[in-house]
Parts: sequence; structure tokens; C-alpha cells
Amino acid sequence: MKGSELISHAKNTWCPGCGNFIVQHALKEVVSDLGSEGYPVENVILVTGIGQHAKIFDFMNLNGFYSLHGRTIPVATGIKLANPGLKVLCIAGDGDCYAEGIEHLIFAAKRNVDITVMVNNNRVYGLTTGQFTPTSPYGFHGRSTPKGEKENPLNPLDLVLSSGATFIARGYTGRREQLKFLLHEALLHKGFSFIDNLQVCATYCNLTDYYNERVYDWDAGSSGDYQAAHKRARGWDYTADTRIGLGIMYQHGAPTYEEGYPVPVALSEEGRGQAIRKFLDSRL
Repeated sequence: MKGSELISHAKNTWCPGCGNFIVQHALKEVVSDLGSEGYPVENVILVTGIGQHAKIFDFMNLNGFYSLHGRTIPVATGIKLANPGLKVLCIAGDGDCYAEGIEHLIFAAKRNVDITVMVNNNRVYGLTTGQFTPTSPYGFHGRSTPKGEKENPLNPLDLVLSSGATFIARGYTGRREQLKFLLHEALLHKGFSFIDNLQVCATYCNLTDYYNERVYDWDAGSSGDYQAAHKRARGWDYTADTRIGLGIMYQHGAPTYEEGYPVPVALSEEGRGQAIRKFLDSRL
């Protein structure tokens, strides 16, 4: 399927300048490329939560599941366990994944589930018009914090590294080609892959100038060094006025969660249905 065919005919309601457009077009190109690399489009599954990010489910011609707020990861885990041959991608938001869904993020990283989670981290609740999230800048003035937020932001890269993720990266919607590369590599990684994507909200938290002045690329040659990864993760703690690293922060191989619960990938559709019915019957 051509990239242009992956864009649905649903009316797009994102604001002009929204970073989600970059994500949408990067995703269509990556999925199209994967098709030519032996991964059929119908085997790429998109799971989204609740928020502006989640509208991408309506705007893409991909199989998937529109989940509840904060629940993309358990849904994706179930899909992967049921059919390990699928490429399962969660697209979540910072309010969606780092607030209500944070426990799922930690345990999926701990288990090394073979799914990809990309968090479109615009550091604000855009869908509900401007409340602060766990990664909003200290002092952020929004609808729920008119006098400024008094909490330090969460550092998601440090969190998922400590939790056991085997692929960790940071992207930025101002670097489309790099974001495409990171998404491609994350989907091909065997194990839990995580991308914290600095997605600019042009309406409620426009950090474009701030990011453009500070972003730089990490050295790809040292991504297997755990201690170096810790240093990278803490190099920008979302509050310091310092440089912001982009690229693959950490990557290494490890047994995946679903390898402990093997399902025959070669089962036909009929055989898979029979296996599911057998399992359900055994639970009654």
C-alpha cells in the first residue's frame, strides 16, 4: 500500500501547526516502507488512547484499537500475546500515558513486552484546552494552574530506563526524518521499544523556539552503554535550561515477555480461532 493510501478520508480537526501532522506523515511513510521490507500493512496494528494524539486512529487506514484513557499498553500487550506475528504500535499522549497510564508503562518496560510505545509529549492536555500534565514546565500557566504549576516535571526517559526498557529514544516533530528513522527502528526492535516524542502543541504550549535552540543529536555509537544512557536521560530534566539530546538513547537485546507464553505464529486463521475457543472453554 502506498503511503498516500494510508491517510483516511476522515476530516482532520487538528489545529494548524500541530505536531501531530508530522507524526501522521512520518507514520504513513514508515508503514509503507515496512510493507516493502516484508511486513504487510495489515499486520501493523495501531492502538491509541484518549487525547488529540488519539485522533490519528481516525486519520489512518490501519488495523487497530481505540482504547480507553491511559490503557493503550495493556490492550497492545493482549494483541501481541494473542498474535506474536503482529507489529503493535501504541501512540499515546503525555497526559494519557504519564498520568493515568503510568503503571502500565512501567510494567510493560519491566516485562520487555515486544511492542512499541510512542508518546506524543506536547506537555499539555490539548484536547481539554490547556491543563498541565506530568511533563509540563515548572511554572506552566494553564486553565488548571492560572498562577503557575508548582510541580517539577517527570523525566520519562529515566523512568523507562530504570524500569527495564530495551529500546529508548527521543524524537522531535521539528526533525521529521529523524523521527521516521526512530519509529522504523523501534518497530523492528525485538522487545519493549519506547519513543518520547517532543510533539509541539502550537495552541497551548508552543515550545518550538525553545527546542530549536537546544536540540542536538546523541552519538549513535554508544547506545548500548547503560551508564551512558543514564547520563543522557538526566542530561535534560525538563527544567534545566540546557541542551536536549535526540536519537536512540539506549538499545540492547533481552528475552521478551511473550516468549514465556508461546503461541504458534504459523496457525491459520481457522486454527487460531479454534485455539481461542479451546482456551475460552477451558476457563468456563
